[in-house]
Amino acid sequence: MRLLVKLGGTLLDSDASLKRLAAETARGWEAGHRIVLVHGGGRQMTRFLAERGIESRFVDGLRVTTPETIDAVLKVFAGSVNHSLLAALVAAGVQAVGLSGIDASLVEAEPMRPELGAVGRPGRANPELMELLAEAGYLPVVACVAADRKGNIYNVNADQMAVACAIGFRAERLLFLTDVEGVLGASGERLPRLTLHQSEELIRAGIARGGMQAKLNSAGEALRAGIAEVIVAPGAAQDIIPRLLSGEELGTRLVLDEGAA
Repeated sequence: MRLLVKLGGTLLDSDASLKRLAAETARGWEAGHRIVLVHGGGRQMTRFLAERGIESRFVDGLRVTTPETIDAVLKVFAGSVNHSLLAALVAAGVQAVGLSGIDASLVEAEPMRPELGAVGRPGRANPELMELLAEAGYLPVVACVAADRKGNIYNVNADQMAVACAIGFRAERLLFLTDVEGVLGASGERLPRLTLHQSEELIRAGIARGGMQAKLNSAGEALRAGIAEVIVAPGAAQDIIPRLLSGEELGTRLVLDEGAA
């Protein structure tokens, strides 16, 4: 199976969590699945900036990225967070390779909105490097940084980066591993399965807001582009990746329509 796994939230914030997820990823990789990991690191970024007296500002959930902040984006996302994850994967026996969207123009970006500064919207993915690495038995680990053809560097939302990479890699399944149990309904209950139409209704009704609204929008983009299913699942659950690969019903499974298997 071709699998894209996006890691975010508190999952990247402790050595124990990194080691567990690396070991679980290793089990899928050793079983023959072709896996690409995409990660964020917003908590680490906020902490890094605060230690340097820089306030983090957000507009519609997106970090305003100034020239001063873009240097931190490179240091944190493509630097410390990416390499901490790589080290955990290598310790678990995985031949992991760290990348960002800048490498070989893996994901090209364009500016999103002027008030956000250097925040980019991911555009076309160039999957050749991911394909080359996966074919040779390596596991690409992609930080959410990209550039345009003029050399401008952008901070990219990690969910959007995951979708762009999943589409380019022709992933059969996209996993969003998060801090929550899945997508919640009006009464706070976990919804085990949603069609694209149902997820859009949750947004219109104001039930899915903020980060979950953004995640559902990203999931919808992936489904419309041909990804067979997107799963929003609790990354803190033990053996979450092997359990999802085995078909266990955890989190929320999103499909294009009722006819999807």
